[in-house]
Amino acid sequence: MARFDPDNLPKHEEDIDFSDIEEKFQLSFEEGFDNVVVVDNIPLVDELKEDKLIQFLRKIFKNVGEIRDRHFVMPKAVNEKGKLMSKGFMFIEFETAEQASLAIKLIDGFKMDKTHTLAVNRFTDVEKYSAVEEEFNAPVEEEFVEKEHLKSWLADELSRDQMVMYRHNEVSVLWNMQKEQPQVAHSKPNWTETYVQWSPLGSYLTTFHAQGVALWGGESWKKIIRFVHPGVKLIDYSPNERYLVTWSNEPIVVPEDNYDGPFGPEDEGNQIIVWDVKSGALLRSFPSIAPQAPNARSTVSWPVFKWSPSERYFARVTPGSQISVYETPSMGLLNKKSIKIDGVVDFEWAPSSGADKAGKVKDDMLAYWTPEVDNQPARVTLLNIPSQDIVRTKNLFNVNDCKLHWQSQGDFLCVKVDRHTKNKKITYSNLEIFRVREKDIPVEVVEVKESILAFAWEPKGERFAVILTSDPNFTSAAPGSTTLKTSASFYYLDKGKGKDTLQSFKVIKTLINKSCNTIFWSPKGRNVVLATLRSQTVWDLEFYDLDFEPLESAAAKVPTGGEKDPAAYLQLLASGEHYGVTDIEWDPSGRFVVTSASVWRHTMENGFQIWDFKGQLLYKETLEKFKQLVWRPRPKTLLSAEQIRGIRKNLREYSARFDEQDMESSSQVSSAERQRRRQLLEDWFGWRKRVESDLASDRAAAGQQVAAVSADDEEAEEVDEWIEEVIDEKEEIVA
Repeated sequence: MARFDPDNLPKHEEDIDFSDIEEKFQLSFEEGFDNVVVVDNIPLVDELKEDKLIQFLRKIFKNVGEIRDRHFVMPKAVNEKGKLMSKGFMFIEFETAEQASLAIKLIDGFKMDKTHTLAVNRFTDVEKYSAVEEEFNAPVEEEFVEKEHLKSWLADELSRDQMVMYRHNEVSVLWNMQKEQPQVAHSKPNWTETYVQWSPLGSYLTTFHAQGVALWGGESWKKIIRFVHPGVKLIDYSPNERYLVTWSNEPIVVPEDNYDGPFGPEDEGNQIIVWDVKSGALLRSFPSIAPQAPNARSTVSWPVFKWSPSERYFARVTPGSQISVYETPSMGLLNKKSIKIDGVVDFEWAPSSGADKAGKVKDDMLAYWTPEVDNQPARVTLLNIPSQDIVRTKNLFNVNDCKLHWQSQGDFLCVKVDRHTKNKKITYSNLEIFRVREKDIPVEVVEVKESILAFAWEPKGERFAVILTSDPNFTSAAPGSTTLKTSASFYYLDKGKGKDTLQSFKVIKTLINKSCNTIFWSPKGRNVVLATLRSQTVWDLEFYDLDFEPLESAAAKVPTGGEKDPAAYLQLLASGEHYGVTDIEWDPSGRFVVTSASVWRHTMENGFQIWDFKGQLLYKETLEKFKQLVWRPRPKTLLSAEQIRGIRKNLREYSARFDEQDMESSSQVSSAERQRRRQLLEDWFGWRKRVESDLASDRAAAGQQVAAVSADDEEAEEVDEWIEEVIDEKEEIVA
């Protein structure tokens, strides 16, 4: 370092070289300024309106943190007219860098009025981006690595469906082999810690862990992405798998020092998180119970958020006060406020929105209901979103409870209404059916006069089934403790013949003296299983076909009007039983049904059974510590309606081809089984010869006489194997 020379000083201060001092004590520009933000696009005001503007801006930033006067700076300058005016931007200094990050996240893009939209940026970013080089240097292009196709399993040559089984500590993805043991496609021990769940279109298998959830897929079943959410218990996908919602009973805690996780200070204490599935980004977090809820309960009704079919909106209800609708992908409240509805209990989205004839996307629709309060009746309301236009309302009286059931295509809304008599001693149910696609949305009342245990629409159809009971034990018995006496009724929409004929829902047939308590429609409609689940004494299964081609004698029942009786087409195909059955699920094709008994419910004869749609038992396996078996969903078909009609028209041609494939597969299985048995016999004889040779050597070494093998013994070793093969099988129904 140069020595100080008092006789050779610079004439001016600007001539002094401070470079060595600046280099020694240089600080990063970002240090000390990470809690300062710059707010652009604020209105230009003079000194008279300055205080009013600052008060307004303070209200906007009040939810971020308290700002003192000296930390709220609005630069001013004299304009061309000589008047002192603000420059259209300001500086805000927060107490912490986390508050600055929260201000950017919440306030950036805020619309003050029609002409002013606030832009909030970190002060350090201004310096960073101003130092960007003028000449563009292209980044190094990464080598493209092709990812595995998430829908590859749909290309199976035999068009088999997959299922996932969780047993003990092992999770296995299986191919359905119909009458044979399912074939393992992939298996892994300790793959999950609690349970597994498919995404709605079958693209991802979700596993649960202490630190969050992981998504798996593709041919090799590699991990695709993971989401960090400690203690996660429940998840819910949006209909098209774009978003994932996770819930944990443990509130989020953000560590103070050196934290590099996805959570920020705004997530502290929340329990619900919305994620972007493809990028893995945390979009927003929420508390389990809405803060506006009066006397909110600690229990969580899952899913907390319900998705519209278009994925444009998701919503939650605050019982008694409001429905909050959020937009995607911004995750902000629709119109920046909740929909205030006094007394609201529950709501459901219509399952289909679609587009009109001009191609314009229709509004999503939801239905909600409110109970009776004072002199006001209970009410069911249909509401369009985002316009919030009320499409239809219906008043209801003497109401205990309501359940909303949309038909799968959104053509009908059935409201199951539990009512009481005026003296409130007798309860019963009836159905209020809204015909959503018709003009003015007429409502038909279907009188039942019994308590309804279960209701289910036929998928893509206009029929529905209900299970009724008048058993006095219905209201007093604990679930599963007593098997109730029930009846099952099937309804159809009678359209009549003339244009002016009123359409109405009529009973196809009522089945009495039953014990069933659940309804399981095939995903393709037509077939249905009535079952008694989670009972301690009865485990009945009944397989019905609603479009069974009847015998001529039955089809001859023609009522007034010249139409065939629908009851003649309702046929019981088979009855069965699965001891201890706890769960039932149809496969996506509607050809097979799995019934299972999970160790999560009881420990008696756990395992699963596979049935065909006719009620024939195809395969049965008893497994210790069996927990879960779930079919893999399939995405919507890419075939047009015309192509589907062509396939149905030529169904016999396709059927013959499939029968040939089934015969070939069966033959291959039989051949493989014969080969396996031959190999077992050869192994047995080889082992026996080795043992006899070793025994003879030991006896000879001990000086003992070696016994010769007699011819009779040789003949006794021969084994005759008889294999029976079914050449033809014919089934006839005798009236």
